[in-house]
Amino acid sequence: MKRVIRYLTGFALTAGLLAALLASGIQPLQPASTAPKEQLSAYGFFSGNIANQVPAAGIMPYQLNTPLFSDYAEKLRFIQLPADSVITYDSTQVMHFPVGTTIIKTFYYPEDFRHPEKGRRLMETRLLQHFPQGWKALVYIWNDAQTDAFLEVAGDRKPVQFTDHSGHTVSFDYVIPNLNQCKGCHNTNEVMTPIGPTARQLNGDFNYIGGRENQLQHWVKAGILHGLDNASRAPRAPVWNDPQTGTVAERARIWLEINCAHCHKPEGPARTSGLFLDIYENDPTKTGINKTPVAAGRGAADLQFDIVPGHPEKSILVYRMASTDPGIMMPELGRKLTHKEGLELVKEWIREMK
Repeated sequence: MKRVIRYLTGFALTAGLLAALLASGIQPLQPASTAPKEQLSAYGFFSGNIANQVPAAGIMPYQLNTPLFSDYAEKLRFIQLPADSVITYDSTQVMHFPVGTTIIKTFYYPEDFRHPEKGRRLMETRLLQHFPQGWKALVYIWNDAQTDAFLEVAGDRKPVQFTDHSGHTVSFDYVIPNLNQCKGCHNTNEVMTPIGPTARQLNGDFNYIGGRENQLQHWVKAGILHGLDNASRAPRAPVWNDPQTGTVAERARIWLEINCAHCHKPEGPARTSGLFLDIYENDPTKTGINKTPVAAGRGAADLQFDIVPGHPEKSILVYRMASTDPGIMMPELGRKLTHKEGLELVKEWIREMK
């Protein structure tokens, strides 16, 4: 309880109000309440066994065309909107979510990626809650019994073992971020913001209970998306590992955007690097081509340019993506492993450059 009370002070909840709530047993309704729950189950996001992650009424599941790499963890994503509210469409930036929105993301590992039916282990569930004063992050860590997840502000480290798509056993320590680390990535002009739910990332199909349908069109029909009448008018991000959805260059650029551009953009924490990796950046130098690093230190090794066309082995970008050394690797947060497949895609893109 002390941990929760300390965290509540960050929401300007007065001691008197907190005491009154605790004494009366009254908990303000989510998502309007600023008081975080101790247990994930207390929010009522899921129906039945919470570990099954079946969304309750009013909770919208979604997925991204090309998601952020998080040490091969799979993710389940959901959105809860306040009653009688809508999301405002934006063709380029993250959608405009109304105050009271909660974005829910559960990280998990299948026991065997080749056979999902063998079960999975839920690791953590992260919430982004939209309050009048801005977005706030919460992290809930799943217990070993997989019966619930519990609020934790300091992060944690959990041993993980799974069988990958090639049949190899992978073992490592999965790192759950503390709340300050959440702010490190969800940062636009020093303001916490969501990263993934843009029109281009949401413009893809999802297997709903009623059948497969385009997500944006589903939201329009459900009356929760304002400003778009037809999903065919929206931009569409390729799926990074599906050649049918885009060229090598298009898929490499979207991989770099979702994994790197939350920092490497003019409004991001890495703005001083001069390396901007969002898909709307068309200046070759700013995207790294024949660009010298500003202050990479050990991260540059003895290499001269971020990207050397035709030569991934001479490109600082590839060198840092491949590394797991904390003083060298990029992205520097959110991973312990190298995304081998994403790395190969970027290498192929650089090889094709003239």
